[in-house]
Amino acid sequence: MAVYQGKNVDLNSPRRIRKGEPGYGRKKSVVYVKDGSTVKKVMFGDPNMKIKKQDPARKKSFDARHNCDNPGPKTKARYWSCKAW
Repeated sequence: MAVYQGKNVDLNSPRRIRKGEPGYGRKKSVVYVKDGSTVKKVMFGDPNMKIKKQDPARKKSFDARHNCDNPGPKTKARYWSCKAW
């Protein structure tokens, strides 16, 4: 648990953005991560697309397109998108 803008949030646990929240309709998911001593909000995912993990060809294409072999730091949306796939 950590404090982000005066409210307690879980760190490193992605969740869907609910209707009425900031970012609803623009991004699909949100996660709070620790960046040094501050807490950062990372929004990721296209709200109009479905993740189809069952299709190996789609997963392979996504991994290649987003360079999921080296996803980068937890503070970037690419890391969390690759983890969701």
